[in-house]
Amino acid sequence: MPKTIILIPSRMSASRLPGKPLLKINNLPIISHVFNKAKKTNIGRVVVCAEDNEILKEVERNGGEAVLTSNKHKSGSDRILEGFKKLGIDNADYILNLQGDEPNIDENDIKNLNNFMINNNSDIGTLATKIRNDAMLSNKNVVKVALKEKLSSENFPFALNFTRQDLSNKYKNIYHHIGIYIYKVNILEKFVNFDQTKNEVEYRLEQLRALDNGIKINVALAKSSPIGIDTKEDYLALKKIMEYKL
Repeated sequence: MPKTIILIPSRMSASRLPGKPLLKINNLPIISHVFNKAKKTNIGRVVVCAEDNEILKEVERNGGEAVLTSNKHKSGSDRILEGFKKLGIDNADYILNLQGDEPNIDENDIKNLNNFMINNNSDIGTLATKIRNDAMLSNKNVVKVALKEKLSSENFPFALNFTRQDLSNKYKNIYHHIGIYIYKVNILEKFVNFDQTKNEVEYRLEQLRALDNGIKINVALAKSSPIGIDTKEDYLALKKIMEYKL
């Protein structure tokens, strides 16, 4: 059975909300919530790839595993590859890159993506969910993925394009992209060594580098869309949801 390791890139210096990995919900840092969610999947070993000692110490204090990585990385993909190499793992087939700021992601969606990857022997996989309203199509903060066919719980189609624009006049099947990725180990190494492409830089979407270099990305349907924490308002809204008690 192919093995997957879950790596969670994390850094304190997010431009819009510095220090967010250590902001607390129910007295537990956001990064530890994500770590615990990953552990619940029972997919495999989970490690936080931290840019800062504060994150590493807090993860370990809360029973998690972390490895310290460089502060020079331009992306989470670079960070997790360094973390993977520092850990000296030689028996993993897949690396799952889980966002460190989405503590309410559904663990069943993560497990489903991993299963699709293994069953289809895919190079890169990610998640998407249905567009809830037309306003999302024109919202440039919402990343969309265009697919060849309609997405269902039974299929794992290839992505045609990723965009921040409203391209509903060009593509028939457009979904809300969720920023979780799973790579074959050798594909992640290849991907990180490619130069940034014109599309990636122009549209600020790292996944376009893969498509521009002929690497296919499969997409699985997520049942729910996690709330990403990019601003203080996001944090307070999610904190209220997660701390609400009946």
